[in-house]
Amino acid sequence: MTEQELRAYIEAIRPADETAMDAARRRQAQLAKPPGSLGQLEELSIRLAGVTGQVCPAMDKCRVAVFAADNGVVAEGVSCTPLSVTLQQAVNMTFRKTGMSAMAAAFGDDVAVVDVGIDGDVPPVGILDRKVRRGTGNIVREDAMTRQQVLEAMAAGMEQAALAKADGVTALGYNLIATGEMGIGNTTTSAAVLAALTGADVEAVTGRGGGLTDEGFLRKKEVLRQSLALHRPDKSDVIGVLAGVGGLDLAAMTGAFLGCAHERVPAAVDGFISIAAALCAVRLCPAVRDYLFLSHDSYEVGYRIAAEELGLTPCLHLGMRLGEGSGCPLLFRVLEGACGVMRGMATFDEASIEDGYLDEIRAMDAFTVEAT
Repeated sequence: MTEQELRAYIEAIRPADETAMDAARRRQAQLAKPPGSLGQLEELSIRLAGVTGQVCPAMDKCRVAVFAADNGVVAEGVSCTPLSVTLQQAVNMTFRKTGMSAMAAAFGDDVAVVDVGIDGDVPPVGILDRKVRRGTGNIVREDAMTRQQVLEAMAAGMEQAALAKADGVTALGYNLIATGEMGIGNTTTSAAVLAALTGADVEAVTGRGGGLTDEGFLRKKEVLRQSLALHRPDKSDVIGVLAGVGGLDLAAMTGAFLGCAHERVPAAVDGFISIAAALCAVRLCPAVRDYLFLSHDSYEVGYRIAAEELGLTPCLHLGMRLGEGSGCPLLFRVLEGACGVMRGMATFDEASIEDGYLDEIRAMDAFTVEAT
């Protein structure tokens, strides 16, 4: 893929369907319940209508696409986990033995594992080979990758969105797609990308990842400062930011989010690494925001900055920080529930309830009790 082809791809992405959203709002007002009583579920159902163009969509076929890649910056001591774990956990995902994949198996969700940059020769059976290179460069000393390699990784993400739309038992394919990742050191690259895109200070975007000693945490922040000073990334050039201080997994996830918007499929956003990629996609194409649904409020400190930049609210608050896409099987259930209400709940007419008693309540906020 060339940058010109990327621009053409982005130009084909359209915002959410406002007509379908208006129809969904009207249906929500007709359902036999006090106005607003299902809280965020109501807004989620309206947004899903905008994505799919259907007032009562089904969200019953779900896939997590995981992009695996190694990061050269691990050589700087920014992670307590050895590089070999990237490959081993990618393999374990194919057997549904990691946190995310075990939850996906319990719920009957599909998992696709894609090698876009594992530091190894040939991926094992069950892992799709889309390797761009064997890990990134060490960002404290060199570029993570070339601009063309960013585009190749993004193309792998776009491909997964298109495949998920086409795959499945029915011709409709999967109607919910999530992006996960597996890559030791990727909280460092994600923090670097987030700092570059937002101008936030390193202290504000950097957490301990999978767990670091105080000494290791200080080292991680110093590595980030050195990397940002070396590359001086331009926040208006997302491809350049990813090439300078990003990761192949981040680039692939950015492509996957663009792909979901292109295919008009809801995209579940996991934790810190995933939301950093989501912000990259939205910076490239603001309409992508309409297609994003945040799973959980990641324990990583930088997550909140990215969520505020996107203007989106996570559905779950569970203190999670595993990564892999682990929040997404849980979010799938929330979205299924939101759609289930729209599809199955009776309206006032169907329930033989005269709703005139709600007229006064609808005209005001009669549910909020102010503290005194």
